[in-house]
Amino acid sequence: MIFDKEKRQAKSSNKESAQEHQKCMMSRRDFLMYTGATAGAASVMSITLFPGTAQAQNTKARVVGYPRKLLGKMSELKTNEPLYFNYPDDGPNSQGLLVKMGVPAGGGLGSKQDVVGFSLMCTHQGGPLNGQYKVVGEHRVLGQCPFHLSTFDMRRHGIIVSGQAYESLPQVLLELEGDDIYAVGIMGLLFGRTDNIIAMQEA
Repeated sequence: MIFDKEKRQAKSSNKESAQEHQKCMMSRRDFLMYTGATAGAASVMSITLFPGTAQAQNTKARVVGYPRKLLGKMSELKTNEPLYFNYPDDGPNSQGLLVKMGVPAGGGLGSKQDVVGFSLMCTHQGGPLNGQYKVVGEHRVLGQCPFHLSTFDMRRHGIIVSGQAYESLPQVLLELEGDDIYAVGIMGLLFGRTDNIIAMQEA
């Protein structure tokens, strides 16, 4: 009898402690319901607290002041014979090449889209790529860099083909006006600069 009484008391105390324990517990259903309600309230509040932020606004683009520089004439370019120039200024790391490749290329100019311009500084450690233009079948590459053998594909916006470089070669944006070829901008950052037109801003 005493044994049964102790057993009953133990059961009731276990039941009470389990009920008390349940008071600080939350089921998955309750958790999802409360967090969903909180997220919904927060999203509604952000809309009502900041009216008009979700509406589209018309803003004018800020045009970077690249100079427009005459590089040469389309009629004077010979296939696979590079023409060297400096752009966007005559400062350090501004050497580039203009070449009519005879095969279409990304960003190419002319009726065949085969005239392109690129920086001559390797994007890895600034190795000079002068005299490194090569024709291999239908491929047109610039490299190998004398520092770490990086090679760039000129038909595909100067992407890295091999070597240590991890960025594409900066491509000079070209514009054709009659027979004149103009450089009007650069796609990518020139090696050794924090801004492509920094030398012009300091002047």
